[in-house]
Amino acid sequence: MPKMKTKASAKKRFTVTGSGKIRRKHAYKSHILTKKSKKRKRNLGYYAIVDKADVKNVRQMILK
Repeated sequence: MPKMKTKASAKKRFTVTGSGKIRRKHAYKSHILTKKSKKRKRNLGYYAIVDKADVKNVRQMILK
């Protein structure tokens, strides 16, 4: 039986930290940036940790 493939879309969107948590980027940072405040755009630039409810699904997609 062939190996299970990683979901290519998930591979591009998530990374695993050294402690095993899953990092993601924030949404709403790609276009229509003129009406958003500097503070809002700055905070959207930082990484976030995937919520506990979603970790199982994301891990299943990226760790095949």
